[in-house]
Amino acid sequence: MRYLPLTDTDRADMLAKVGVDTIDELFADIPEKARLKGLVDLPRRASEMQVERQLSAMAAKNTPASSVPFFVGAGAYKHHVPATVDHLIQRSEFLTSYTPYQPEITQGTLHYLFEFQTQVARLTDMEVANASMYDGSTGTGEAVLMAHRVTKRKKAVLSGGLHPQYREVVEGLSNMADDQVVSLPADPTGTEDILAQIDDETSCVVVQSPSFYGQIIDLKPIAEKAHEKGALLIAVFTEVVSLGLIEAPGTQGADIVVGEGQSIGNGLNFGGPYVGLFATRQKYIRQMPGRLCGETVDAEGKRGFVLTLSTREQHIRRDKATSNICTNSGLCCLAFTIHMSLLGQKGLGKLARINHANAVSLKKQLAAVPGVEVLNKAYFNEFTVKLPKSANDVVEALAAKGILAGVPVSRLVPGKAELENLLVVAATEVNTDEDRAAFAAALKEVLA
Repeated sequence: MRYLPLTDTDRADMLAKVGVDTIDELFADIPEKARLKGLVDLPRRASEMQVERQLSAMAAKNTPASSVPFFVGAGAYKHHVPATVDHLIQRSEFLTSYTPYQPEITQGTLHYLFEFQTQVARLTDMEVANASMYDGSTGTGEAVLMAHRVTKRKKAVLSGGLHPQYREVVEGLSNMADDQVVSLPADPTGTEDILAQIDDETSCVVVQSPSFYGQIIDLKPIAEKAHEKGALLIAVFTEVVSLGLIEAPGTQGADIVVGEGQSIGNGLNFGGPYVGLFATRQKYIRQMPGRLCGETVDAEGKRGFVLTLSTREQHIRRDKATSNICTNSGLCCLAFTIHMSLLGQKGLGKLARINHANAVSLKKQLAAVPGVEVLNKAYFNEFTVKLPKSANDVVEALAAKGILAGVPVSRLVPGKAELENLLVVAATEVNTDEDRAAFAAALKEVLA
């Protein structure tokens, strides 16, 4: 920008107000090695055609998920998204709509957000859901902060089956707030004793099911112990399709349910944007982050929709805000709502059963490969295998053969020797019999 509205005196006054001497001190939490020392190594200028050619050449080095057998999951899943979804969200009234501050001119936006909330509440078996979060990981962090407000405590216990990136988000937020986090060791087998970690100081217990390793966790005893100690149970999921087959977290006693909704209506998109799902009990509604749309009637008695609750920092009572989330993932949750409406309850159940059946088939074929051990007894569409050599090396070798085999645990949990040979694989409805057979055959060759 050529226009700089602040003078040197203005900057000095602001730095003095926050208690630092230089602007560099504001970035003290960023490790020195992660900071740029100069300009990014890019050409100072290039023509549009030059840029297009260079970026196209770089993109050509990628292996698109749809071009080869694909078994990658670990929080982002390849599902079939009906063409209807993209066709509808591309309509200008949806694609360009903004925050529904004025209900008299944003009834369409408020209506679909209301339907989205209803779908999420029914999926999770909770009493109320908000109009979405940024994604599952930041939603989990917000859930922990919410639990602290409800319980007036500051200690969170994180299961070893929680997605590593979700855990890092919680730890980062908690560190800045001086809250306590007890992160249990990685739990590939789903056998951790999390009940022993819950005490009278615990604010919340965060448990993912299916876990990062694909283990299905019985939440009922955890909920009972948490409630006995005055704590809340935060149930997390990364694969929302699992709710079409597995007992809902709300039915199992969860107080807050949060997770990633990408699997419904949203493609992989290089990791985002995604849509965080967030639901809770009615009695905690005032502590819930984000927006809440409600149904009402207008002056003529006609049905209408309004922004009922928005506990965000931009509004008038910003000092009372429960969260600094500035928006909701509007277009992504519209895609979710359209796809879910197309599926319906029966369709979601059928989709979930197909996912599980494909995973069962894949598990049998991989377990038959010499040296491969499957760690899961119960799972949905994702499970963990232990290989006789480094999972990262195996994945690279399989990629060279045109198979995208999964996610090595060591990529997300580095530095743990006991996890080096673990590979998380996912099977969804897009995998064919030929895909699974090719995976097993290629894995056998690589391990030979």
